[in-house]
Amino acid sequence: MTFAHAKAHEVTLAWNDKLKLGLAAMDDTHEEFVEIVNEMLTCADEDVARCLDLFERHAEAHFLQEEMWMQTSGFPSMDCHVKEHEAVVASVREVQALLRSGGALEVARRLAAELARWFPAHADYLDAALAQWIVKRSHGGPPIVVRRNMQFDG
Repeated sequence: MTFAHAKAHEVTLAWNDKLKLGLAAMDDTHEEFVEIVNEMLTCADEDVARCLDLFERHAEAHFLQEEMWMQTSGFPSMDCHVKEHEAVVASVREVQALLRSGGALEVARRLAAELARWFPAHADYLDAALAQWIVKRSHGGPPIVVRRNMQFDG
């Protein structure tokens, strides 16, 4: 295990009910996102490029789906959301180019760790707003999310 690989293991991202937003299609896509990022964090060095390619394909489809929902529903906060998506895809492509030129394994591991750190806040803030917007428009109220085994402070 390389030093970069050891650092990537310090970051974890696990699918759990706290990440659910109440829009089944979005929740399914987000669960897949978490699985792929976890694979990027834990795969052998020789599989990093393959995992990064898998993540790129997932991210492109994932973000396109959300952007189509934003457009078709008239979501008012689309620009900020799309800019975050674009930044993620640009970072992935930059790291892929570095890997193809024969290096940057540690950069790919750091990218996976940063995605694991970034995603919960992105989902909780931007994606939750989109899920609520879509469900309110189609059903007249916010989504109902059943979260199991959650502990609350207070």
